[in-house]
Amino acid sequence: MDSWFPIILPFVLLLARITAFFAVLPVFGWTPLPVFVRAGIAVLIAVFFYLNIPAAGPEVYGLSWLGGIIAVIQEIIIGIGLGLTANFLYMAVQMCGHVAAQQMGMADAGVINPATGEEGETMALFMEMSFLVCFLVAGGHQLLIWLLASSYKAFPLASPPDVGALAQVLLAAGSAMFIFAIKLSAPVLAAFVVIIVAMAILARILPEMNILFESFPIRVGIGFLMAAAMLPLLQTYTGEMSLWLQGIIAS
Repeated sequence: MDSWFPIILPFVLLLARITAFFAVLPVFGWTPLPVFVRAGIAVLIAVFFYLNIPAAGPEVYGLSWLGGIIAVIQEIIIGIGLGLTANFLYMAVQMCGHVAAQQMGMADAGVINPATGEEGETMALFMEMSFLVCFLVAGGHQLLIWLLASSYKAFPLASPPDVGALAQVLLAAGSAMFIFAIKLSAPVLAAFVVIIVAMAILARILPEMNILFESFPIRVGIGFLMAAAMLPLLQTYTGEMSLWLQGIIAS
């Protein structure tokens, strides 16, 4: 075996988990971000971890070529799982924006999301961008790096991944995604329930009025007002998301 293999293998394993982690994250995994920038971020963090985190144990340096390849695949799986955990909580904001767009009658008014290149609703895009601004301003990128660094305690480098624990983390993230989405969507749904009841009463009073046509500008206006009112709620959600991520790794 080459003498350089035991030296470079720990760095390759660190880079595999970090690259897989950032590949599925919002912002860092988006296609408009140049590939060399994403690769540079992954390599920089891997170098930092290599120099500061005692993640490599004796079992890493004794791996063969085949064992090293298997360990790299394991690190990629762990990285993807951790990245999906954070991405699920981001998807809660997407779901809230989708609910708001449907209630406003703007579900068919699709625009191209410049971040992903896919078509999406205007309201969902607005809430996503607002949340990402709040998340990054609050130091969310530091939280993601902390999450990645803490994962080496729960899932040591080159050790066989605990599939049960990783699946439990993903299931907990999926459940939290729906809970957070319901919390974020509750004010919007409550406001539109009031509007629907008011429109129903008005339809009984003035049956000759085209309620569907007349209610459209009201629904759009209320939707924009609720979106503006929900900006502080997104900031609160950022804090709850941070506490949840810290708790899921600590447990």
